[in-house]
Amino acid sequence: MNLFFPKQKPKANAKDAIVRLRETLQMLEKRENHLQNKIDSELKLAKSNATSNKRAALMALKRKKQYESQIEKIGGARITIEAQVMAIESANVNLETIKAMESGAEAMKAIHGSMDINKVDDIMDSVRENMDLADEISNAISAPMIGVDLDDDELTAELEELEQEVLDSQLLEVEPPPVIAPSVPITEPSRVRHTNKILEDDDDELEELRQTMAM
Repeated sequence: MNLFFPKQKPKANAKDAIVRLRETLQMLEKRENHLQNKIDSELKLAKSNATSNKRAALMALKRKKQYESQIEKIGGARITIEAQVMAIESANVNLETIKAMESGAEAMKAIHGSMDINKVDDIMDSVRENMDLADEISNAISAPMIGVDLDDDELTAELEELEQEVLDSQLLEVEPPPVIAPSVPITEPSRVRHTNKILEDDDDELEELRQTMAM
């Protein structure tokens, strides 16, 4: 039966493919480094035999060219594999994105499946009615009590009377400023003392004149 219906190969997933390609890249890199060492060795051999053994030098250069040709092929293979890795990674990201979006769509569908637009409208109407009722109750509670009639003009007049009483009481409590009499000097002014001195001197001279005339 296996001859007519060969066993199908398992489908490769993106992760396994990327791992395999990266391993191949590492192998090619090692091979490239090995060939580069060969090239350096052959170049060194050609230089050492350039004057003494031209045949050996030519053979070394020939092998060097072959190694360089292999390195070029390996470089091309590496570029192809790296491009393939990038393409697989990009495709894998796109696949995961699509899966996530599909899962989100299914979740939204499941959520909306249990909803009915008419039921939603009824719920919103009920919410609005309850909010209006709560508003009315709040206004009723905050309204002034029945029988309390407040007249703004009467309140203003009463406030003015209170202000006048406060001003009158403040004026009565204010003490008159003390009267300060100007200070009177206790000693005589210097001008008065000088005048008295002159009068005393005149009296003395007059007394001396009288005594002289009496003699």
